[in-house]
Amino acid sequence: MAKVKSGDTVQVHYAGTLQSGELFDSSEGRDPLEFKVGEGMVIPGFDAAMIDMEVGEKKTVHIPVDQAYGARSEEAFVKMPRTEFDPELNPQVGQELHLSDNQGHVFPVVVVEVAEDAIILDANHPLAGEPLTFEISLVGIK
Repeated sequence: MAKVKSGDTVQVHYAGTLQSGELFDSSEGRDPLEFKVGEGMVIPGFDAAMIDMEVGEKKTVHIPVDQAYGARSEEAFVKMPRTEFDPELNPQVGQELHLSDNQGHVFPVVVVEVAEDAIILDANHPLAGEPLTFEISLVGIK
């Protein structure tokens, strides 16, 4: 039976949980996730877990922070002047906003502090700093 190797396109079903056991994402009820192994389309630990799997195989993978979304970074906290935002915006702590960088890439940020003249935003990935566990089931190899 064929085993997954780098460069293969695979289809998988998965369920991702935090260290607490809380489910944060799952493909249940959706089409399988399809991606090319070794191309950086998924987090490194998930990508590496695919190597040598066979269709029909299931496994549980524990992914450390450095192979998931990385550590939380203080550099990802950004203080932006209120003048950079629509005057109609009434930001609240915990609110998710979307910003774009100089290349036009849109990314989510979370409001962590609101002051009269500035808003402090957290641009860390929501799962940064979290070790993750995935239940993976290989559905197909193309």
